[in-house]
Amino acid sequence: MTARNALFALIPALIATPGFAQSQSGVSEFTLDNGMQVLVRPDHRAPVVVSQVWYRVGSSYEGRGQTGLSHLFEHMMFKGTEAYPEGRFSEIISREGGRENAFTGRDFSAYFEVMAADRLPIALELEADRMANLQINEDALATERQVVLEERRLRTDDRPEGRFGERYAAIAHPATGYAHPIIGWADDIRQFDVADLEGWYQQWYTPANATLVVAGDVDPQAVHALAQQWFGDIPSRDVPAVYDAESLSPPGERRLTYRDAQTQVAQLRMGYSVPSLATAQAASDPYALLMLASVLDGGEGARLAEEMVRGSEVAAAAGAGYNPMTRLDSEFSLFAVPSDGDVGAVESALRAQIQRLQDELISDEALERARSQLLADHLFELDSVFYQAMQIGMLESTGAGWETLDAFEQNIRALTAEDLQAAAQRYLRAEQLTVGVMLPEQSGDGA
Repeated sequence: MTARNALFALIPALIATPGFAQSQSGVSEFTLDNGMQVLVRPDHRAPVVVSQVWYRVGSSYEGRGQTGLSHLFEHMMFKGTEAYPEGRFSEIISREGGRENAFTGRDFSAYFEVMAADRLPIALELEADRMANLQINEDALATERQVVLEERRLRTDDRPEGRFGERYAAIAHPATGYAHPIIGWADDIRQFDVADLEGWYQQWYTPANATLVVAGDVDPQAVHALAQQWFGDIPSRDVPAVYDAESLSPPGERRLTYRDAQTQVAQLRMGYSVPSLATAQAASDPYALLMLASVLDGGEGARLAEEMVRGSEVAAAAGAGYNPMTRLDSEFSLFAVPSDGDVGAVESALRAQIQRLQDELISDEALERARSQLLADHLFELDSVFYQAMQIGMLESTGAGWETLDAFEQNIRALTAEDLQAAAQRYLRAEQLTVGVMLPEQSGDGA
C-alpha cells in the first residue's frame, strides 16, 4: 500500500478519536516539532476542504533592491521539484477535481487548494514537497520574470489609476515596506538572479515561518496526523529577524498632485495613518474605525452616498474603507470622483464629513445600521469555507492572532457612539493625513 493510500485508510479511525479542544470559533491549533503551525476549522455542510499554506513574508519584508521578490517567488513555487516536475502539481490537483492558486500580499504569501475532503492528503503531500524540494533554474526564472513584467505593465504601467496609486503609496507610507508596490519596481524585477530566489527560499520558506490552515469537512485530529506525516520531517531553519521602522510621530499632512495624460477624470484619495489589529494600543480602536468606515460607506443609506452623491451631487462617486488586518499601521481611506471636475469642492466635502464625525455623536439609527451592515458582511464571509480559512490565515500572518476571529461580533456589538467619536478625534487628524489628487494633464488643479 502506498503512503498516500495508507493515509486515506487511516482517516476513518482518526475521525473516531475523541474531539480536540476547540475555540469558540471552532478552530483547533497544533504545532509540529519543527515549528510549523496547524489551524483547523471544521465545517461539515459539504464534503469539501480548503487547505492553505501561509508564509509570513510579503512585499513589506523587502528592502531596497528587493522589491517584487516575494511576488516573483510565488510564480517560482509552481516551477516544480524532482518528484513533481513543472506542471505536474497543477495537473494532479486538476485530475483530482480540485483547483489551486496562490497570492502575495504586503505581509504574507499563501498557496491554496480546494478539493473534495477525502483528497486533502494529496494537497498536503504536494505542498510539503515544494516547501522542502523546490528547484530553481535560470530558464524558469527568465520565463517568469517576463510574465511578471507583463503583469506589471497591464495592471500598473498602462493604467492611470495604477501609476497614481504607486505614487500615492510612496508618500503615504514613509519609512515602511508599504511604500513600494507588491509587484515591485520594474528595475528590481529585471535584475533578480537565481541566487536571489534561492536565498529568499532559504530565508523564509521554512516550517517555522509557515501556517497550515485547513477548513471544511475534516476532523482536527485527522488533519494533525496528516500534517505530521507530510510536513513533520522537514527540517526547520531560523527565521531572519525583521527590523521595521518604528512608528514615527505623524509627519504632518502630505500632498501629491499627479497629472496624467491618459486620464480624463479627476480623482481624489485621502488616507489617515491609523493602527491595525496588530498595532493598536486599545483593543477596541480597530473596531471603532471599521464602524466609522461603515457609517460613511456601508451601503446606499450611508453618509457619502446619501449626502455627497445623491444629495449635494458634488461627487459622482465616493467611498471609505479600512483594513485592520495588516502587520504594520494601516490606513483609513476615502476616495471621490468629482461630478464636475472640481476637486477642491469634493475634498472640502470629505473633510466636512470627517469633522462631523469628530464634532457630533452618531445617531442611534445610523449606529445600528452600520453595526448591522458590518455583522452581516462578516457572517456572509464566514458562510464560505474558503473565506473562513482566509480570515484565519490573514489574522495569524499579520500578528493579530487567529483568536481575534472569536472576538469580532462581541467587539462590534459593544461599541457606542462615544467610542466612535473618540476614535475619530484620536486618529482622523490632519497631521496623519495624506491627500492625493490625479488630474488630466491639461486641467487646472480644481482647488
